[in-house]
Amino acid sequence: MMPSDSSLQFDENGNLKHFLTINGLPRQTLINILDSAESFINFDKREIKKVPLLRGKTLVNLFFEPSTRTRTTFEIAGKRLSADVINLSASRMSTAKGETILDTVRTLEAMHTDLFVVRDHASGAAHLIASHLPDHVHVINAGDGRHAHPTQAMLDMFTIRQSKQEFSNLTVAIIGDVLHSRVARSQIHALNILGVKAVRVIGPKTLIPTEIESMGVTTTSDMVDGLDDVDVVMMLRIQRERMDGQLIPSEQEYFNRYGLTEDKLKFAKQDAIVMHPGPINRGLEIASNVADGSHSVILNQVTNGIAVRMSIMAKLMGGAEDRSEDRS
Repeated sequence: MMPSDSSLQFDENGNLKHFLTINGLPRQTLINILDSAESFINFDKREIKKVPLLRGKTLVNLFFEPSTRTRTTFEIAGKRLSADVINLSASRMSTAKGETILDTVRTLEAMHTDLFVVRDHASGAAHLIASHLPDHVHVINAGDGRHAHPTQAMLDMFTIRQSKQEFSNLTVAIIGDVLHSRVARSQIHALNILGVKAVRVIGPKTLIPTEIESMGVTTTSDMVDGLDDVDVVMMLRIQRERMDGQLIPSEQEYFNRYGLTEDKLKFAKQDAIVMHPGPINRGLEIASNVADGSHSVILNQVTNGIAVRMSIMAKLMGGAEDRSEDRS
C-alpha cells in the first residue's frame, strides 16, 4: 500500500524535498508551484532560453518504463534551468543485467547526482528511491505503476487555471480508463485540493475502480449525464498494455459510447475545454475534429509541461521556498 501522507516529501524545515505524489500536499504548495510556473511560461519567446538556477547541478532521467513525451519535457526543463542532464532508459542500464534499482541509484548518486526523475512500472518505485537517498538528493516521480503521475496533474492544473482562472466554480469530468490511470488519481487529488465544485468520473464499469468514490468523486457510465454542464473535459488514454483480459467489448463500441465527439461535447458548457494527457488514440478516445478543435487545449498541456516541471525542479533545488507554516 502506498503512503497517503506527504511526510517523505518535506524536509525538517517544511521545505519541499521530493515530489512523489499530490495526495497529502497542502493547497498552498500547489498554488506556489502554479504561480512559479507563470514565470517560466514565456521562455520560448526569449532569445536565450536559459536561466542559471541549476547551473552545476546534475539531473538524471531514470526511466525504467518508456515515455518519450514525459522524458523529453523533463530534459528540456532541466536544460533551460542550466542543469547537466543525463537520460537513462531500462535497456541501457545494469538493471537489465540483474542489478537492483537501488544499486543503480546508489551508483549514480555516488557520481554526484543532485536530482533523479524516476519513471517505473511498479507503484512506489519513486518513494523507495527517495527513502534511501541522502538529504541533499531530490526525487521527482514521473509516473509509477497505477499509483501517481504528479507532474502531469500539475501541468493539467496549470492549463485549467490558464483557461478558467479560478477552480472553485468548476465541474470537471474525467473520462475513460480510470482503472489503469495514475494520471487520473493524481488529477483527482489535485482538483479536490484546489477546491473545484465537483469531479465526475465517466466510463464503463469495467474501467472504473470500485473504491474511486472514496476519493471525492461521483461516477456514471452515461456520457450525456456525465457531461451535462461540465467546464473541463479530461480524456484518458485506453491503456491496452496494462489490461488483463477483455475489459471493453470492442474499440468501435467503446468509441461509440465513450469517445468524445462534437455531438457529445455539446452537452458540456459552451466554453468547456478539452484535455488529454497523451499520447492520443484518435478514433478511440477522441475524434480528430475535437482533438484539433477550438475547445482543445491539448497542445497547451504539452507546452505548459515544460514550465511546470521547471517550477517543480527549481522549488526542490532551492529556487523557491515552501515553509512549514503553509502545511495546514
